[in-house]
Amino acid sequence: MKTLTKIAFVTTLSVLSTVSALCTAQAAPAPAPEKAKNWTPPSTKIYAQVLSEKIMKAHPELISITFHGVPPGAAAGTYTMFAGSYLDRIGNPDDPDDIDIITKGITIVDPRWHRTNDTVKKFVMMMPMRDAAGENIGLLVAAYKNDGKYAKGEKGFFMAGTALRDSLQKQIPSFEALFNPVH
Repeated sequence: MKTLTKIAFVTTLSVLSTVSALCTAQAAPAPAPEKAKNWTPPSTKIYAQVLSEKIMKAHPELISITFHGVPPGAAAGTYTMFAGSYLDRIGNPDDPDDIDIITKGITIVDPRWHRTNDTVKKFVMMMPMRDAAGENIGLLVAAYKNDGKYAKGEKGFFMAGTALRDSLQKQIPSFEALFNPVH
């Protein structure tokens, strides 16, 4: 009888262990599916991409710079990232906060506090992009390094972001010009 009890006990532990492992595996969150692209860039480099590359080269304090809006010829409401330092993200649909900046002309100063998915300490400025005439034509997102010699505080990042945006404005004759092919 003692042998039978031991066998039953070991079998019960084994079953409970298997059930526990299965429950844990099912409870683990699945990775978020990758967003489908809503725009495909032309095969040739566009002017906005050249601007992005120049900005990144001139500003070592930046992690990234991205340009957003509705590309010419795209369906109304096709808000997308159309140029930037993350080439694999070009054509990704914009998030609601991106669209708010484009449609309402607001600025978001985002110190990225308590962001568990952000592995790099950064400060993000999301600003209306303007053309040479001063018209809001889209969204410019500048992500700054926020540690060591690059740490500035909210006011410092706001001033740097708006100065960058304002200097860029002079180089943009129109929204459509951002999509001109560059050879």
